[in-house]
Amino acid sequence: MAVSGVPVLILKEGTQRTYGREALRNNILAAKVMAELLKTSLGPRGLDKMLVDAFGDIVVTNDGATIVKEMEVQHPAAKLLVEVAKAQDAEVGDGTTSVVVLAGTLLEKAEKLLDENIHPSIIMSGYTKALSKALEILDNMAIPVDIENEAELRKIVETTLSSKYTGHGPEKQKIIDMVVEAIKIIAQKKPDGGYNVDLDLVKIEKKKGGSLLDSKLIRGVVLDKEVVHPGMPKRVENAKILVLDAPLEIQKPDITTKIRVTDIEQLDRFLEEETRLLKEMVEKIAATGANVVITQKGIDDVAQHFLAKRGILAVRRVKRSDIEKVARATGAKIVTNIDDLRPEDLGEAELVEERKVGEDKMVFIEGAKNPRSVTIVIRGGFERLVEEADRALHDSLSAVADAVMDGKIVAGGGAIEVEIARRLREWAKTIEGKEQLAVEGFIKSLESLPQTLAFNAGHDPIEVLMKLRSAHEEGKKWAGVDIETGEIVDMWEKGVIEPARVKTNAFKAGTEVASLILRIDDVIAAKREETKEDKKSTPSSEED
Repeated sequence: MAVSGVPVLILKEGTQRTYGREALRNNILAAKVMAELLKTSLGPRGLDKMLVDAFGDIVVTNDGATIVKEMEVQHPAAKLLVEVAKAQDAEVGDGTTSVVVLAGTLLEKAEKLLDENIHPSIIMSGYTKALSKALEILDNMAIPVDIENEAELRKIVETTLSSKYTGHGPEKQKIIDMVVEAIKIIAQKKPDGGYNVDLDLVKIEKKKGGSLLDSKLIRGVVLDKEVVHPGMPKRVENAKILVLDAPLEIQKPDITTKIRVTDIEQLDRFLEEETRLLKEMVEKIAATGANVVITQKGIDDVAQHFLAKRGILAVRRVKRSDIEKVARATGAKIVTNIDDLRPEDLGEAELVEERKVGEDKMVFIEGAKNPRSVTIVIRGGFERLVEEADRALHDSLSAVADAVMDGKIVAGGGAIEVEIARRLREWAKTIEGKEQLAVEGFIKSLESLPQTLAFNAGHDPIEVLMKLRSAHEEGKKWAGVDIETGEIVDMWEKGVIEPARVKTNAFKAGTEVASLILRIDDVIAAKREETKEDKKSTPSSEED
């Protein structure tokens, strides 16, 4: 742009800008590609993705959250879908693939409306109204569930596991048992009658070796560490536990220090003083009645010796997250200075014991003061199986926790989406103008989820959708697609049950991110600044 022949520069040289319809189409295309990538991993028959990083390490999974976390996504619009999948995982723990597929389909339908010269604002308004009505229908359809209804909770876990590699063998019942028991232990009743479930109370320890059937639920905390000194007891009953965030060793100076010794006796006195200080530390600990010490920092060899003489079991270099779990489970206070140590700072547990698990040793803290603290030790024949079992456990625990906290469940297998779509069609007749077309796009996007389930199972998605629509018109509100046969069955009777909270969050998040992308009409990308390393790596003209 020039005024009176003088150029006016608004953007820095090298800045890339796309705007208007081109920017919108580029963003929609990126989102559609992300959705297509994840679409084939949706449902019990979804296929796996193999992700290979720069070091050649591989991850094989069909878990949507893991796939988007491991991918190195470049396009900014695609990154928005990655963020929404991560948010879905953090909020409800499941439904990550569904939310990306729904967002991608909503944008695909919006693109067709844009081709008909319908403004993005009208599309967004239609989507927002349809979402609000869909959530209202979902809430009315959801069926109450109680934590005492163990049969329903087991069905939720079974439904979640149906799309996992670990959910089809003999180990399935083992995982279901552990998940339901863990949730029932950690669930805490609220004054208003509902339940609060803090999944931080469930610690998952992965240990290669054995089979998944060897996995165990421990009422307490398990540390992937061993007792530091062979002379220490390996089993302590009625444990009084000191949880330390301080080293049991003489701190070395931060700066380089030189000590000049002119006499061997001076060196002896120096070492004796160090030993005396360490012995004093141990005596202070023993004076409180502590017989177990767990610290995040190190323990000097001399201190280990004195602890062993006192019959105190000690574990060192424990992760901060584990330190906090031990403190919460045992009722201990995390002590940062041994001089401030008091007997009331100690935690309590019925048993602390070192046990061999596979080829390694682990420390088990059982019968903790706080009974709402559990650890699941996952075993497996090889590392990738253990990792996949960990992901399956995370999703299953999250699903049951969602159901218990929200208190509402719905049938899966595409039943809830098709029933909401049917009722939305009736309601859409009350919407005037072009917004009705956007509502229709929302309806078709919901129906794409059961179609994807059918397609991934090898069935004709159009035929399945027609059968589903017919069944729901006849009043069969829980009719869904049987993945095995492709037939339409009652999903509630089949035991395919999901938390209403997962569906609610997926519908909200998917619609919101689609609306956010539709709102963007200008993408301005700054050129990356050239660093000194870049300049060094670029050969000079003289070298050429």
